[in-house]
Amino acid sequence: MSASFPDNDPEKTGYDPSAPRWRNLLNIYSNKMSTRGLMAFREDAYIRNEERDIKRCEEWRDYCFSYSPMVIFMQKNIRALNGNLDASNVRCMRCPALRDEEGNIIGRKSGGFDPELGILICANEIRNRKHLEDTLSHEMVHAWDHLRWKVDYMDLRHAACLEIRASSLSGECRWAKEFFTRNQFNITQQHQNCVRKRAIQSVMHRPNCKDDVHATKVVNEVWDSCFSDTRPFDEIYR
Repeated sequence: MSASFPDNDPEKTGYDPSAPRWRNLLNIYSNKMSTRGLMAFREDAYIRNEERDIKRCEEWRDYCFSYSPMVIFMQKNIRALNGNLDASNVRCMRCPALRDEEGNIIGRKSGGFDPELGILICANEIRNRKHLEDTLSHEMVHAWDHLRWKVDYMDLRHAACLEIRASSLSGECRWAKEFFTRNQFNITQQHQNCVRKRAIQSVMHRPNCKDDVHATKVVNEVWDSCFSDTRPFDEIYR
């Protein structure tokens, strides 16, 4: 039985948890596995590999705190605001996918920031050390903003501004990453387009956002002031 999808029916989905891995892979490559089967296959693999993924994530996290210019810079500026982020409150964990009421997967996340608990890095979603550095940097920008400003997390304008700044300053929307990992080949306005897209997607997941039109309107309202604000950097770092 699937650990992540107990109602999985191998006859319908093409995913059989009891079968050898090669057989399920064969079903994937021959297009015999349904979307729901693929979801279950991936989530079950994350559960099996949880210990390995967390260990690798913690090694990359510790490396970033020791050698990443971006992470070290953000850590210094967070400390200047009487905050602190280090291995004790930046935790690596397995993050289940986001699901709708019917149990279908509707999204995934690489990390998150909580004002009380610190930063969460989703070990099962991190592809490599550079991906972890970008994710950690993104959440550290959120942490800096939380310490610097009076943030109302229920205000969609605040949420949009937080995401615009974090996506712009963390490096996750730099041209090389968009070109080589997301197949975005536009030369002009690529960075802005990436930041805007990610901000809209983030706002859309807020419970008080009506739809994508509402999210786009909110992002547009705060775009100019939030995108141009590069603090604590003098300019966009990379």
